[in-house]
Amino acid sequence: MKSNSPALRWVRRNLFATAADSTLSVVCISWCLWMMSSLISWAIFTAHWEVVAENIRVFMVGTYPRDMMWRPWACAAILSLLSGMAMGGVAGPLRKITLPMIALACAAGASGYVLEFTALDLSSLCVALAGVGWLAAGLWRPVRRFSVVAWVVGIVAITLLLAPAGMERWGGLLMSVLFTLLASVLSVPLGVALAFGRRSRYPSARIICSAYIEVMRSLPLILVVYCIWIVMPLLMPSNAGPDLGRGLLGFTLFFAAYVAEYVRSGLQSVPRGQVEAAQSLGMAPGQVNRDIVLPQAIRVVMPALVGNVLDIFNTVPLLFIIGMTDFLRAGQMVLVNPQSGNRTYEVYVFMFAVYLAMASLITYGARRLEARMASGRG
Repeated sequence: MKSNSPALRWVRRNLFATAADSTLSVVCISWCLWMMSSLISWAIFTAHWEVVAENIRVFMVGTYPRDMMWRPWACAAILSLLSGMAMGGVAGPLRKITLPMIALACAAGASGYVLEFTALDLSSLCVALAGVGWLAAGLWRPVRRFSVVAWVVGIVAITLLLAPAGMERWGGLLMSVLFTLLASVLSVPLGVALAFGRRSRYPSARIICSAYIEVMRSLPLILVVYCIWIVMPLLMPSNAGPDLGRGLLGFTLFFAAYVAEYVRSGLQSVPRGQVEAAQSLGMAPGQVNRDIVLPQAIRVVMPALVGNVLDIFNTVPLLFIIGMTDFLRAGQMVLVNPQSGNRTYEVYVFMFAVYLAMASLITYGARRLEARMASGRG
């Protein structure tokens, strides 16, 4: 008797279609279950997670002054609200996720207040703000309409909040997230300009843009960051800028070359007939590129642009070469402490879980955005 369950049909078709598939599936599933059970058993009964709780400040903000900790927490709250708004704008009002998120965050915050775990209490508030932003953007169109303005105002506010301590004291996960946002946003317009320049009818602009893209794509990122970090003080000895700013410049210049190639592939996918039809209607070349060509190209290259954001986030640890303390470097600082030096597994598993959660959230948002854009609602 055939089963009408879609799940059983999928399992039979994809995992147990043939004898070879069945054997391989049994072996792989058994191995995965054994690995998962071992990891869960270690995490619950053997691991000592006190090292994470005791050093949560280092993980989150690095060496930021302790007496100014209200500033990073305020920035984390702003980022949580803005991130929730962004997810609500692309994913819609997912009440099945956001309402339990708010409820659990409030419950965890209440228990944290009772147990006097300030970090847990504030972290729960950030999660609740993310859920509120998600619901608000998913339910009300005006919130989505002004989300870009909210992000600009939020980034400026975060920069002003963190500035009094000096950019050299920024660190941890907060610095990694901010750096990723800034590098991603700044590299896109530069990459779009380079992509159009490479297709320009003017030979000088085409040659310059092509040479820039090829040179940047042939160099390792760590070399670009290190060279800019060294060269800027030589060119402007009195105003070289902070180390983090020079690192941001290196990341922006480097990843803009990759964005340019992604966008150029999207531009080539736009049918030539649409451009000719727009020109026949009397539209200027700039208007054609802005209103017809570029929107279609962005739809095509959206997965690549999201992958570029993930690449930036995963390569932020390279900033160690100029003395910055990102999230991974903060974990290494924790392990240098003799009191927590024997908790290597706990520290790296915690960082792995954070990186996986961040990447999964970005990927989920990108898929939802692709779906909205494909349906004409994006």
